Amino acid sequence: MPAFVFDAYGTLFDVHAAIGRHRAAAGPEADRLSELWRVKQLEYSWTLTLAGRYEDFWVLTERALDFALARFPAVDRTLKPKLMEAYRTLDAYPDARATLEALKSRHHATAILSNGSPAMLAAAVAAAQLGDHLDAVLSVDTVRQYKPRAEVYRLVTDRFGIAPSEVIFVSSNRWDVMGAGEFGFRTAWINRTGMPDEYPHRPPMRVLTDLGGLVALA
Repeated sequence: MPAFVFDAYGTLFDVHAAIGRHRAAAGPEADRLSELWRVKQLEYSWTLTLAGRYEDFWVLTERALDFALARFPAVDRTLKPKLMEAYRTLDAYPDARATLEALKSRHHATAILSNGSPAMLAAAVAAAQLGDHLDAVLSVDTVRQYKPRAEVYRLVTDRFGIAPSEVIFVSSNRWDVMGAGEFGFRTAWINRTGMPDEYPHRPPMRVLTDLGGLVALA
């Protein structure tokens, strides 16, 4: 029986929910700011790992927001504390809890494997009330490297004492799905917005438009 392991940000939690709570105050550049915030957050994780350095994801999240606010000066910079606080407790996607409940009812192990720091993940999981449906919440902070390094995915096999082929790894981030597949996980790509496939050499086991489709794999 496979373990289901989920990426957190963008997969279980909506990374654009922070700006969504303050859209009116942010103004017409709100969506562009949110997109750049996310892009830079991930870019910083990759470049630091390539350079052999590590800073936790909360630091990178704040640094990325600083850049986005500088890039879009029409957005009121005094929103920064509110946006950061909103990021701590991002909304879970509507299908997240029901999917985890269904998987647990079928006796599958479930976990999060995330770039997020332990404190970030604890806050998000608690706010979304997902903790009762997870067996583990695993952070890259343990190995001080970011996805898609193999050392990160190995946290799952070490935690559960299973082979990579016994894991179904679920992410909305295609690069993350690629990295997990290279490690040997079976993968499901949650492609909610119909994005093109960037890594055809490493196809996912399934492409789904929402988390609910995972129940058929259980």
